[in-house]
Amino acid sequence: MTALRTGIATIALFAATPLTAQEITLYSGRGETLVAPLIETFTESTGIEVNVRYGGTAELAVLLNEEGAASPADIYWAQDVAALGQIKPVFAELPGEMLEDIPAIYRDGDNRWTGTSGRMRLMVYSTERMQADELPATMAEMTDDRFAGTMALPPTNGSFLAHVTALRVHEGDEAARAWLQELADNDPVIVSNNTAIHTAIADGEADWGLTNNYYLSRFLADDPDFPADHALFEAGDIGNLMMVAGAGVLESSDSPEAAMAFIEFLLSDTAQQYFAGNVHEYPVRGDAVAAFSGIGVDYGTASEAAIEFDLNELTDLEGTLEMLEEVGLL
Repeated sequence: MTALRTGIATIALFAATPLTAQEITLYSGRGETLVAPLIETFTESTGIEVNVRYGGTAELAVLLNEEGAASPADIYWAQDVAALGQIKPVFAELPGEMLEDIPAIYRDGDNRWTGTSGRMRLMVYSTERMQADELPATMAEMTDDRFAGTMALPPTNGSFLAHVTALRVHEGDEAARAWLQELADNDPVIVSNNTAIHTAIADGEADWGLTNNYYLSRFLADDPDFPADHALFEAGDIGNLMMVAGAGVLESSDSPEAAMAFIEFLLSDTAQQYFAGNVHEYPVRGDAVAAFSGIGVDYGTASEAAIEFDLNELTDLEGTLEMLEEVGLL
C-alpha cells in the first residue's frame, strides 16, 4: 500500500475541470484483493466514491448485455481481454488525448476501451533440461516431433483459449484445427492452468510450456532458484500475443466525467507502477516502464516482438472449446 501511495500528490491525474459527480459504479472482473487498494486511493484523491460489483469477467459481460441501457454500471473493468470485444458496442469513446501515450497493441483502435496492464504470451522453459535456442521459433513449430511428450499444456485455461482463438482469427479455422490435432498427437503433459505449467517444469514432468509473463516472477519471489526462464517466438509471430486487462466507460453512464477520471487514474503513474511493481504485469504506457520489476522479457522487447492484432476479435471462445473437444484435448 505504501508503494501505491508514493507520489500520489504530485501526479496530475485529471483534467482541471471540477468533477460534479461524487459516486460511480464499477463492474470489476479484477479481484477485490488486487484492485481494492487502487480504488481506495482514487477515492481519497478525488472524493469520488466507487461502488464496486465484483464477479467473473464473462459473468459481468453477460449481465451488462442483459441490463442494456438500464445498467447501473458506469465502468466495466475486464480481467480477460475476450470480454472487451463483446462489450465494445456499449462503451463510450474515450478522449484521444487520454490514450495518446498508449501503444496500439494495448487498446481498442476506436478508443472504446483501453488496456490497463499487459500480459505477454510467451514460453517458459526448464533451465536444467533445455536451452532457449532449442525452443520453437514460431507457434507453428510447437507441434514438431522433437517436442513430443515435453510440453505442459492447460487446455481449459482462459489465456490458452484466447490464444488459440487468436490463432483461428489469424490463420483460419482449418489451419488452427490441424495445429491443435498435431499438438494433441504430440502427447502433451495436460495440466490445469499456468501455475501448474511452472510446477510441472520444476518437478521434471515437463520441459516447457506456453504461459503469461507474470507467473515466473511470482515463483521466483518465493524461490530465487526456481529453475525456469522465459523466451519469445520470432518477432511478429502469433505466439507473441500481448493480451490485456482493460476497461471502458459505459455509454449509458449517468456520471461520465467521473467515470472518465477513473479510467485516467488507471493509466496514471500511480496505477501503472502498482500493476508493474506489485502484479508483474506490463505497464501500458512506455514512460512507466521503469516500474516494471518482472523477471524475464522486458517491456521494450515484449512490445516490439508482439504481433499487431485486434483483440476485439477474441470473442468466439465457445468455438475454440468445441475445436479442442474435436481433437481430443478436452
